[in-house]
Amino acid sequence: MQRLAPALQIERDASLRAHNTFGLPAVARTLVHIHSALDVRRVVDHPEYGRAPKLVLGGGSNMVFTRDVAPVVLKMDVRGRRLVEARDDAFIVEAGAGEPWHEFVAWTLDNGFPGLENLALIPGTVGASPVQNIGAYGVELKDRFESLSTVDLVTGRSVTLDARTCAFGYRDSVFKQEGFGGLAGKSVITHVRFRLPRPWQPVLGYLELERRMQETGNTAPDARTVFDWVCDIRRGKLPDWREVGNAGSFFKNPVVTMEQCRDIIGRDPEIVHYPLPDGSVKLAAGWLIDACGWKGKTVGRAGVYEKQALVLVNRGGASGAEVVTLARAIQESVYGRFGIRLEPEPLII
Repeated sequence: MQRLAPALQIERDASLRAHNTFGLPAVARTLVHIHSALDVRRVVDHPEYGRAPKLVLGGGSNMVFTRDVAPVVLKMDVRGRRLVEARDDAFIVEAGAGEPWHEFVAWTLDNGFPGLENLALIPGTVGASPVQNIGAYGVELKDRFESLSTVDLVTGRSVTLDARTCAFGYRDSVFKQEGFGGLAGKSVITHVRFRLPRPWQPVLGYLELERRMQETGNTAPDARTVFDWVCDIRRGKLPDWREVGNAGSFFKNPVVTMEQCRDIIGRDPEIVHYPLPDGSVKLAAGWLIDACGWKGKTVGRAGVYEKQALVLVNRGGASGAEVVTLARAIQESVYGRFGIRLEPEPLII
């Protein structure tokens, strides 16, 4: 007897408040829970949803909803974690797009596959991690990336993409790019595979990790210790989105030329900056915002977190419009003082 595939799990007029870490109000006219690549293909073949515009939603940690959502929302609930291959030079591990990112990082360490510990406690899902090319404490996702699986939203065809095709940049990838060659709104990530180098070596060049080594006297921490340090540092300066709605770092750290940096240092010698290998300089967006006096300030029911100016928060009952109004005021303030335009990390919808 042939076993029939379960029907698509569909919600009508679904609240998205619980599906975005900012806790912003919005309603999806149609929300489809995606548990597999097959579910994606069934949406593509659907007589009503196939041709409709679509919005892919993971953990909602990188979205600011300013209105209700008319496109069909594909809520990524693909789960599963496994070791694909143990090579001499690396462990290859895979996770479903709907796996919570931090839980996946903890799982890799629990199973003896270190390498992602610097990326601990980042909100969101595994499927969103390559879209944003997440990064923290000296490691970016692209540094640990092997490949990913996607389903084309037009043809329903499954495709495997390597790092070159993903076109990773600073908090950027082909999945955020529109137009020719871009995949924004054109494909859905279902699984991501990571290459975790063997033998493992810690990444400890970040200032706050160097301080931890000095404070503890532990100059050769293992992966679990680095994980614990990163979690402790993040908890000390970033709010838990379950308690205070936020999307993590709201603005990208701007990258400028060395000449631009020297000009700013001439006026503000204390500016926090990091020279990059290509000769450019990354500036600390949080420092720029703090220097303009925004830390702890509130506009409507949206505010700037008291411990980290790079984080915008929901003070309680904020709307997406209030968050965007605050963000634009900060952008204008930073541009007026430093001549630098801050670019938001989250997608404004």
